[in-house]
Amino acid sequence: MKFRPPETFNPPQPYRLLPMRFRRLPWDRERAFVSSMAGDWLLMDMGDLERFIRHELAADSPLFADLQARHLAIGGTHQSTLAPLFSQYRSRKSYLIGGPALHIFVVSLRCHHTCNYCQVSRQQTNAASFDITGHHARQAVDRLFEWPNPELTIEFQGGEPLLNFEQVMTITNLIVERNRAEKRSLRFVLASTLHDLTDFQLDFLAEHRFKLSTSLDGPEWLHNANRPRPGRDSYERTVRGIDAGRRRLGDDAVSALTTLTRRSLDVPEAIIDEYRKLGLNSISLRPLSPYGFARKTAERTGYSTNEYLAFYKKAFEHLIAVNKSGYPMDESYASLLLSQLFTSFGHGYVDLRSPSGAGLGAIIYDYDGRVYPSDEARMLAAMGDHSFSLGDVSQPISSWLSSPAMSLLLGAGVAEALPTCADCAYVPLCGADPIEHYARQGDPVGHRPTSDFCKRNLGLFDLLLERYELADRATKRLMESWGTRRNSTPEPCDVAA
Repeated sequence: MKFRPPETFNPPQPYRLLPMRFRRLPWDRERAFVSSMAGDWLLMDMGDLERFIRHELAADSPLFADLQARHLAIGGTHQSTLAPLFSQYRSRKSYLIGGPALHIFVVSLRCHHTCNYCQVSRQQTNAASFDITGHHARQAVDRLFEWPNPELTIEFQGGEPLLNFEQVMTITNLIVERNRAEKRSLRFVLASTLHDLTDFQLDFLAEHRFKLSTSLDGPEWLHNANRPRPGRDSYERTVRGIDAGRRRLGDDAVSALTTLTRRSLDVPEAIIDEYRKLGLNSISLRPLSPYGFARKTAERTGYSTNEYLAFYKKAFEHLIAVNKSGYPMDESYASLLLSQLFTSFGHGYVDLRSPSGAGLGAIIYDYDGRVYPSDEARMLAAMGDHSFSLGDVSQPISSWLSSPAMSLLLGAGVAEALPTCADCAYVPLCGADPIEHYARQGDPVGHRPTSDFCKRNLGLFDLLLERYELADRATKRLMESWGTRRNSTPEPCDVAA
């Protein structure tokens, strides 16, 4: 019997396709966003995409050269190599090297606010039993240095960490002393209302070059409504704290974010103008989370993802206008997504990683010695669900990594392997976030077609791409600068406080 030659079944092609995904543009169904496995992308006419897939493009055409440069095709193994694609993929996933870089110490659950959207289980200001003890603090510092990452960000949260500032100082001093031998790069962050900052506290924060992160929800009437406290002076105290922190630590040492309630959605321009009035050059327009009091009050304070996206579109247009007027201001989540579009570098935002950043990018040491892979896991535990508890500070990190919680996270934490996500053109730029899906849908994998996480990120990527494609040159340069600048100056708090 005579067999036919192999080329009969697999005729030679002028080029080979590399792994890719595509998405028709919502604003132009005759065109598509086409992405490579490493996150390179191109906007293409559907006709060109079809000809490309059928191997009908001329290998010497300008379009094919663009496709090859973006790792969507190779001209042939004799003249092409996959090394640049693998190198870019490695750069984009570089956050996997070294283990968690962000370590959050919850020094107290006490707080003097009664915010309806609070994500955590706050306690009264005199409830000192909800403060971290020196014993747990020392054990947590021991665990911190078991991780090999050469760059460590240590963030203090609450409640209100200023209410247990003694332990903030104790833990900081323990880490600094231990680091004399370790020689890691250290970065300290305090997530606080900044109310009633004293000169003594500011001196200590300045000595250790702390960054400060606070919440500012907008104009005085909105901030006081969202973040009530006795005396109805939350806005006044926050602004006073921002001013004191900037005068003592420097303008760039204080950042703020806003949590959006239903009343916030009507005033995007007023929220942004408030940040401009206070001289802040970055804003984070953060939606409500499905944890703690925010879950209980969702009917009163919540809104749909579509309503959030409509708000965001108005806010983004106002931000563009503010920048064009001569005042520089970016939106931190837009900057993150633009950095994913315009660069191939890794990032510090754990919720937008694949594999999931929970446990691999961040560790949370709670006041009672319990350990969690993310702040959201801690919030679930406060609500009575300990599914994502890694263990406690008395145990070595090897036991955390082999815990049922980590197995659950790893099993549902690779977006490229999840139903629907596996086919999404944005997946090289996105993440899995199994804890949010568990909190909202009762399953760490979740149902992606009805996922708020997916709908929000799809909507924002679409919005930014459409705005960029249709923009004038000045707006294009502005958006490019947001994406590239974020990689050199990351936000102090990549896990929201």
